[in-house]
Amino acid sequence: MKRSLRDCIGNDRIPEITGVILAGGGSWRMQSDKSLLPLLGARFIDHVYRVMAALFDEVLIVTNSPDGYADIACRKVPDIHVNRGVLAGIHAGLCHARHDKVFVVACDMPFINPQVVRAVCGGTEQADVVIPAHAKGLEPLHALYGKHCIGAIVCQLDAGQQRIASFFPEVHVREIGDEHWQDVDPEGRSFRNINTPEEYFRLRGERDAHNPVPVGKGTANIAIL
Repeated sequence: MKRSLRDCIGNDRIPEITGVILAGGGSWRMQSDKSLLPLLGARFIDHVYRVMAALFDEVLIVTNSPDGYADIACRKVPDIHVNRGVLAGIHAGLCHARHDKVFVVACDMPFINPQVVRAVCGGTEQADVVIPAHAKGLEPLHALYGKHCIGAIVCQLDAGQQRIASFFPEVHVREIGDEHWQDVDPEGRSFRNINTPEEYFRLRGERDAHNPVPVGKGTANIAIL
């Protein structure tokens, strides 16, 4: 019997948090829109959205080209500070979200793992930012942000700063180590993003070797998570 993605993830949505997918990047290294790249019978952003919609009661896509995602049934919201990078995308997600906290993920992270998301969202107490930290550094595009960050972000954007961590000294940041998700994602695939054609074709080669069943065939669709 077929099992839906919700059956595999669990029926309980994460309360009082909005899921935000950033899809506004220029993708200059890929030379095409990364969010629309095909993988396992769907686009990158479809894989990301499917998991986010199962986890959160509100999902937003931050994009200045909403027509490209007309078939995805969620609200698309624009940058408020246009052409100011990913930090401006986080700012837009925070400003447009109905909830006080947002979980932010990039559209080119198709291996998003729902249990890792739950681990990050479970560390919200008295923190403005909850961010995964491991040996390779921080993961700001797989992190939780609160609306209290908006003022600090605006100050950095007004100063011409686009680096995400630039506002961290002004807010309370909680780093969570890999012990929080190692059991469910030991290789850290959740944080893998695809930036270049070489990385994409390498990924497709891995797919052909390890995951030959396309999305939608039984439960194999969650093998990418």
